[in-house]
Amino acid sequence: MLRDAALRVTRPRVAVLTAVHAYPHADTDSIIGAVRRDLPEVSHQAVYDCLAALTAARLVRRIQPSGSVARYESRVGDNHHHVICRSCGAIADVDCAVGPAPCLTASDDSGFVIDEAEVIYWGLCAECSTTE
Repeated sequence: MLRDAALRVTRPRVAVLTAVHAYPHADTDSIIGAVRRDLPEVSHQAVYDCLAALTAARLVRRIQPSGSVARYESRVGDNHHHVICRSCGAIADVDCAVGPAPCLTASDDSGFVIDEAEVIYWGLCAECSTTE
């Protein structure tokens, strides 16, 4: 994947990419923890740099829900959305809405050529909704 994206293959990049695939919607601290299990010497800055390079190369996607730190996922190349629990913060993928008015058709595009829509659904996950 790294070579196909014209990125040099380094141990930190492989470790970060592996962590993002293993822990969908993980925050940077969680990714650093996962990477350090394999590469204890890796710095915070190295992980941040890897995440930036992988995001720029579109090998990972960065999302930042309102009130949350940035999170990273390996599901790229499609127009999916997310549902987030207001109580515990759990995040799940949601496929794009389909039908006569899909989410990429804005009511007024202001002259923009739209290629992505970011929709976040908020609510309570199944576990939190039964405990509240």
